[in-house]
Amino acid sequence: MPKQVNCIILDDEPYAVELLKSHAEKVSYLNLIYGGSDVFKAIELLKLHKVDLIFIDIQMPKITGIEFMEMANNDQTFIVTSAYPEYALESYNFNVIDYLMKPIYFQRFHKSLEKYLDWRNQFSENASEEDLFVKSDRKIYRISLDRISHIEGLGDYLRIHTQDEKITVHETMKDMVKRLPSSKFLRIHRSAIIGTQHIKVLDGNTITLINGTQLTVGETYRQRIQEFFN
Repeated sequence: MPKQVNCIILDDEPYAVELLKSHAEKVSYLNLIYGGSDVFKAIELLKLHKVDLIFIDIQMPKITGIEFMEMANNDQTFIVTSAYPEYALESYNFNVIDYLMKPIYFQRFHKSLEKYLDWRNQFSENASEEDLFVKSDRKIYRISLDRISHIEGLGDYLRIHTQDEKITVHETMKDMVKRLPSSKFLRIHRSAIIGTQHIKVLDGNTITLINGTQLTVGETYRQRIQEFFN
C-alpha cells in the first residue's frame, strides 16, 4: 500500500466537493485534511500541515485556482478539477499532475491518483539534496545541482543554465534562492544566481565562469561576494 497522501479539496460547488470527498473516502491511503470552498482556510492549513496533493477548481470566487497556485510558489502539487478545458494549458505552468474534467467519476479520479503516485515514486522519493526538480513545458526535470552554472532571471520566469542545456521555468528568483543550498550558490544580482564551483575569475564587478560566461555583480550584492572570496 502507498504511504499516506495528505490532501485538500478546493471547489466552490458543494456537490463537486461532496463527490470528491466521497471518492477520497474510498482510497485508503488518502488523508483528507480539508474539503470545501474556503481558500483562505486552505492557505492557513498549509501553514499547519504537510499537504502532499491539492484538488483544485479553476473558477472560484475571491481567488481563482490559478491565483491560488501562483501563491503556492511551486511548493504544492495539484490535480485540477474543472468544467472548462480552456484553462488546461495555463494550469500546466504549475505543478499540475493531471487535469480532470467534470463530472469526475471514481475510475478517472483513481487513475489520476495513480498518475500522482507514479510521479512521486519517480521524483519525490528518489530526490536528494544534490538534485533540483523543476517543471518546464509540462515536463518535470531532475537537475543535478553541480551541473548548474548559473540561473538567469526573466521576470516571472527563470532560465537555468547547465553544462549542456537551458531550461526555462515559471518561478521567481526569490523562490528559487530558498530552494538552493547557500553552500553551493550565490545570488550576485537581482537577476542572476551562480553555482560557486563554476566560478573562474572575479575581476572588479565582473565574474567569469568556467564556461566563459561573464556576469555583473549588482551593487547590493558586492559586499557578500567580497566576503565569499575572502
